[in-house]
Amino acid sequence: MSETRMSEELDDEKPARGRLRRLASYVARLLFIIIAAGLLAFGGGFLVFYQHVATMPVPDAPQADGIVALTGGYQRIDQAVLLLGKGAGKRLLISGVNPATTGNHIRLLTRSTTNLFTCCVDIGHDAVDTTGNAVETARWIDQQGFASVILVTNNYHMPRSLVELEHASPSTTFIPYPVMTPLDLSAIAANPLVLRTLASEYVKFLAVHIRNWWDHPA
Repeated sequence: MSETRMSEELDDEKPARGRLRRLASYVARLLFIIIAAGLLAFGGGFLVFYQHVATMPVPDAPQADGIVALTGGYQRIDQAVLLLGKGAGKRLLISGVNPATTGNHIRLLTRSTTNLFTCCVDIGHDAVDTTGNAVETARWIDQQGFASVILVTNNYHMPRSLVELEHASPSTTFIPYPVMTPLDLSAIAANPLVLRTLASEYVKFLAVHIRNWWDHPA
């Protein structure tokens, strides 16, 4: 091949290489913008989520057909039993109880009367997670014929629980009754695990929304 021919081919390759470099640079910038926008949206959404759960109001005198407490801490059960004793609902379901834990054990821990537990408390042993809580609760609601239910769980767990329960029982009105876990900056500074719990709940909350949209796209 002559030197003139080689020189012509090299000259032809230069614009092609330039176009590839420009394309690669454009794709890299586009990816950076998409990733940055995604991170900003995620961070902004987390701040909204944090503000919502940290300032979630506790209703003064809620009233519904039934009450459900999602296990995960005895404060939830204590609050639910207290509401039942005040007549806030006709029956109480404690969902997701360990199979080894009996109703009498819970009664003793909550210092409740035998009559209250015998007449009006149902123990659910089937659920092992929040999705299972929703399924177990929806089945109980159908059995009881209830139209409205007070939901008792921790404030940080409430948004995801409501989404799960409203998905499992869309015709039921759920009244959130949050157990208020301290979520201010001093609480987070004293126990950094609180921030990890909040972040985990936020990710799960988003995942549930995505799952529901995937199952039933608008």
